[in-house]
Amino acid sequence: MKITNKRALYEYEVFERFEAGINLLGAEVKAVKLGHVDLTGSHMRIVGSEAYLLNAKIFTYQYARPENYDERRTRKLLLHKREIIALRSKMEGSRLTIVPLALYTTRRNLIKVELALVKGKKQYDKRQSIKKRDLDREAESEVSAKR
Repeated sequence: MKITNKRALYEYEVFERFEAGINLLGAEVKAVKLGHVDLTGSHMRIVGSEAYLLNAKIFTYQYARPENYDERRTRKLLLHKREIIALRSKMEGSRLTIVPLALYTTRRNLIKVELALVKGKKQYDKRQSIKKRDLDREAESEVSAKR
């Protein structure tokens, strides 16, 4: 199961990608495996020597108790200390942020988050990427029509 954040690739220019584990509750794990996740608007923040994922919405699991469950709670990311230090230095050096691109399960049934070091696009950059995507789509359709 892989849940992607499609808005992130449209809104941001990606510089570097990396992977992290995430600390979830039992019912959240089942909800993620069913694909009940929304990553739009979420980002990573480093507090002290720990990394946290903010505003990622994991919907309630159908058979779990819904009492006192916050869908947008802050979740701890599992990274090595040297990785956190490297990310903090990259973020402080320039105006970059870290957003999740995907949430997926591995072969060993571990849940991982694909994070990316990104910079926000300007409006004209977004128009340019739409134009490039449309041109690529037209070229692909012409190639397939010739076959």
